[in-house]
Amino acid sequence: MMIMKFKKGDIVEVLDDSIRGEVVKTEDAKVIIKTEDDFEMIFTNNELVKVSGENEIKVETDELMEALSEKTIKKRVIPKSTKKQKSIPPMEVDLHIHNLTDRAKRMSNFEMLNLQLDTARSQLEFAIKKRIQKIVFIHGVGEGVLKAELETLFSRYENVKFYDADFRQYGVGATEVYILQNY
Repeated sequence: MMIMKFKKGDIVEVLDDSIRGEVVKTEDAKVIIKTEDDFEMIFTNNELVKVSGENEIKVETDELMEALSEKTIKKRVIPKSTKKQKSIPPMEVDLHIHNLTDRAKRMSNFEMLNLQLDTARSQLEFAIKKRIQKIVFIHGVGEGVLKAELETLFSRYENVKFYDADFRQYGVGATEVYILQNY
């Protein structure tokens, strides 16, 4: 492979990275460039290629041409993840009886509680099956009977952790369940 010689003022690009700059100084096999962002960086001769203009590239050997074409093929854009993307909203299950049935007025307290617990159990099983990590069960405040029964239900699962949901978002009447995925 032929090693290119660079002189002060040459515009160069780095073969293995998307760095472009102007040659400031050459010392033996080392070349100091000033990038477009005004950083000085040191490279060896074989890591750089001379360019002129915005897209025109001068290449003296086929090997450099091939290396440069690989550089442009391998360059890919990875979208930056934002905090919103990282925090996926949890699945919400509202266990208020009027959301579960229209015949709540004809049901006893025992029947209502069983319907709420059956709904919670089926939604939890669904989340485990579909690998959903977080569920928020909205149960309301009341006398705390439903909350206590939910805690008993959740404690039967080894791969489940539960705690009070975010107070700012749900108030006191919600429990957040975290499902451990690789248990």
